[in-house]
Amino acid sequence: MVNRVTPSWFFESQRAFPLIDVRSPLEFAQGHITGALNIPLFSDIERAEIGTLYKNAGKDAAFYMGLDRVGPNLSGFVKKLNAISRGKTRDVIVYCWRGGMRSASMAWLFSTAGFQVHLIEGGYKNLRTYIRAESGKNTPLIVLGGMTGSGKTEILHELKKQGEQIIDLEEIAHNKGSVFGYLGQLPQPTNEQFENNLFAEWIKLDHTKRIWIEDESRSVGAVGLPAPFFDHMKKQPLILLNVSIEKRVERLVNEYAGFDKNLLLEALAKIAQSMGGQGVAEAKKDIQDGDFALAIELVLGYYDKTYRKALEKFKDRKIIQIDTVKGNAKDNAELILKSVLEFMM
Repeated sequence: MVNRVTPSWFFESQRAFPLIDVRSPLEFAQGHITGALNIPLFSDIERAEIGTLYKNAGKDAAFYMGLDRVGPNLSGFVKKLNAISRGKTRDVIVYCWRGGMRSASMAWLFSTAGFQVHLIEGGYKNLRTYIRAESGKNTPLIVLGGMTGSGKTEILHELKKQGEQIIDLEEIAHNKGSVFGYLGQLPQPTNEQFENNLFAEWIKLDHTKRIWIEDESRSVGAVGLPAPFFDHMKKQPLILLNVSIEKRVERLVNEYAGFDKNLLLEALAKIAQSMGGQGVAEAKKDIQDGDFALAIELVLGYYDKTYRKALEKFKDRKIIQIDTVKGNAKDNAELILKSVLEFMM
C-alpha cells in the first residue's frame, strides 16, 4: 500500500522508518534529507541519457528507455531495501525530486514487495521549502557572542553539560567561522546539506525551553545560514562575553600554532586586502618567525573591528554584557548562566 504524506507529517512525527532517496547519486551528494539512504532508480549516466532523449524525442521514448534501464534492477532495489530494514519494519518513506514518476515507481515496487510505503508529496523540493521556512521559527534563543578567541564554542558545550540545549553551528558547518576556521576540520558540506543538517538538529530540541546558539555572521566558512533562521537569530537576546585580548591570544595560540605555517599563511592571504598591507606583512613575518602570539594579536585587531561593526547592525536587540577575567570555559559558562537567571527573574 502507498500512502501519500506531507513534509510536515514527516518532520513533525519523526517516524523511525527507513528514509529512501531514489534520486541519482550526484543529486543525493548535492543535498539530501539528513538520515536518508540512497537507492537510485537511475545512475547519473542513465538519468542524463533519459533526460536528453526526453528533450529530443519526447516523453514516450524517454519512458521506454527508462523501463529498459530499470527492468533488470528491480530485484536489486528490493534486496537493498530488505538489507536496510533488516526485518525490523515493513514501513518505508520514499522521495525523489518532485514526488513524480521516480518515487511513484519505487513506491509501487516496494509496496508490491510487501512494504507500507509513505510517499512524500512534492518530493525533496517540497521538503527543502519546508526546511527553509521552518528553520528557527517562533522559538526563543539565547545568542552567545564575544570577540574571536573568547571560547564561545567550548562554553556552549559546558552549558550542554549543565542541562542546557545548544546548537553548535560551527560543528554542523565543519568550520570555526574565520579564514583559519577550516583548519583541522572535515570538508564542509554543500550549502544545501548544511541547511538540512542544521534543521535536523533543530527539530530534535524541546522548543518550549531555551536554546543557546553562538553568534555568527550569515556565512560560516563557505556555507550560509537560511535567511529566516539568521534573521530570527539576530533579533534574539545577546549575551556578550568580554574576554581580555591576552586570554584570547593565549587560547588561539594553543588552537592554531600547531598547524603548518604554510597553511596559516594561505589562510592569512584571504584577508590581506581587508586587513591592510602593513598589518598582513607583519603578521606574515611573525608566523614565519614562529611568533604566533604577535601574529594572532594583529589578526585579532582586524576581527575585533569587524565584529564591532557587525554588532552595530543589530544593536536594537537586548544585549547583556558580561566581563570575565577567566579563560576557563566551565567557569565562564557558570558565570553566564548566573547572569541570565538573574536577568530572567
